[in-house]
Amino acid sequence: MKYLDEFSDPDLARSLLRQIHAATTRPWALMEVCGGQTHSIIRHGIDQLLPDGVEMIHGPGCPVCVTPLSVIDKALAIAARPGVIFCSFGDMLRVPGSGRDLFEVRSAGADVRVVYSPLDALGIARDNPDREVVFFGIGFETTAPANALTVHQARRLGIRNFSLLVSHVLVPPAISAIMESPRCRVQGFLAAGHVCSVMGTSEYPSLSRKYGVPIVVTGFEPLDVLEGIRQAIVQLEQGRHETRNAYPRAVPETGNPVAREMLADVFEVTDRAWRGIGTIPGSGWRLTERYRDFDAEHRFDVTGVHAAESALCRSGEVLQGLIKPHECAAFGRVCTPRQPLGATMVSSEGACAAYYTYRRVAG
Repeated sequence: MKYLDEFSDPDLARSLLRQIHAATTRPWALMEVCGGQTHSIIRHGIDQLLPDGVEMIHGPGCPVCVTPLSVIDKALAIAARPGVIFCSFGDMLRVPGSGRDLFEVRSAGADVRVVYSPLDALGIARDNPDREVVFFGIGFETTAPANALTVHQARRLGIRNFSLLVSHVLVPPAISAIMESPRCRVQGFLAAGHVCSVMGTSEYPSLSRKYGVPIVVTGFEPLDVLEGIRQAIVQLEQGRHETRNAYPRAVPETGNPVAREMLADVFEVTDRAWRGIGTIPGSGWRLTERYRDFDAEHRFDVTGVHAAESALCRSGEVLQGLIKPHECAAFGRVCTPRQPLGATMVSSEGACAAYYTYRRVAG
């Protein structure tokens, strides 16, 4: 495929690997923030082709994986109510809550539907005025604009039987939390290109300066990832810590101003819990007061739901980059994609799912 195959060119990949090897004189630990990058790294064996001592640490970049257990339980409680049509992207249906998942709720008779856009859910609400329709709005800055637009449209069109269960999280505060952890080993970051295509790169230079780490914005194809690694290692070897955009074909410095304006209208920053990690201050969005009537958490009064993680699941440590998936005793044994203990095994962007899919049973 033109414009895709060229970013998987093996000759160019070998050239970038030679440059990475030539530039590296000591061990370095880099974290890719995005789950899509994790899957690219594991699928293509990029981490195994790097110089000895250069480690890729898998970060909390999977939106499904970081959705807290309490929010999953809220979704299950809402979906099970009579008169509710609960809409979600398909990858959320098998994510385990405290006792079951959305598939099990649907098999018990709940009206749980897979949609491909939040606007699909709004259309269902318009066509079913006697039902309450809820869309499960999760993810990073990438998916938030479509959810914001949908709520804006619902308000403009007067569709009052639509609401959004919000669990949006933000990347920059997560980088701060990682760097401030006493167990942090990260010396540089590959930032997620799709997030920056929305938000731009302006939030990252201050993080580079504050924590003394290079941050390279990059994409998801093998050559994108390798170029991001190359630029990060060159900076580390030279004692520099700057933010660089290695994905200019998709990421302008200012991001998408129209999308950012919509986000500013519909959402406001709030503290947000991350599954397996805990609460990170200022790391999420919630609906502003103007759109609070469309907040499913308040509409269905599920604000008090709390939950405890599985004692067997170490996905929190995986999400923080403290262990690799295969270092969890449950991995591939009592935890598989068909019977996952945590979201990192079931999500299409989860690190555990990547290791399982590509038979990675060692580092």
